[in-house]
Amino acid sequence: MRRLSLPLVSQAALCAQSIASISIITPTLPNGTVGIAYSSKIAARNGCTPYVWAITGTLPPGFISTVNAQSLSLSGTPTAAGSYSFNVAVKGCGGRTATASYTVSIGLAPIHVVILSWTASTSNDVAGYNMYRGTDGVSWQKINSGGLISWTTYSDSSDANHTTYYYAATAVDIYGAESVKFTPVQVRVP
Repeated sequence: MRRLSLPLVSQAALCAQSIASISIITPTLPNGTVGIAYSSKIAARNGCTPYVWAITGTLPPGFISTVNAQSLSLSGTPTAAGSYSFNVAVKGCGGRTATASYTVSIGLAPIHVVILSWTASTSNDVAGYNMYRGTDGVSWQKINSGGLISWTTYSDSSDANHTTYYYAATAVDIYGAESVKFTPVQVRVP
């Protein structure tokens, strides 16, 4: 039986090797949106753990940072729009440090616009149209204010996120008589 001889590498030599090369490996962070949950991670490698993390600068309002052995996590729900710059430093057990700079932009919540169009009434005495909206397809609320809609299109930007709406138009003649509602359409707002 033949014995293999492997070179012994001391723990101190391994630690010295990893101390010299500590680095932050997360190049950028994603942007966020006011009112929408955010989660991202900044990771480091090499060096010896436990790492000690530090943040300088301004995190977006609503963010919190948490640390584990290999990374720094940023999470929370942003509360204010803007551009926020900060620096992150990580120090390994041997005292070597790596730093990185980040900028996270927080945008306003998206505004969704529902654009509706329909076929014009064939009546000769149409003065305009009304647009109705409801959440169940049974109960309706007129949403055009300030008079009749003169075209066969309407844009609704007063809808709420994550909601299903039903829309239906009516034709109004020159005498003020209103038709039955046109076939409703269902729209899911993201």
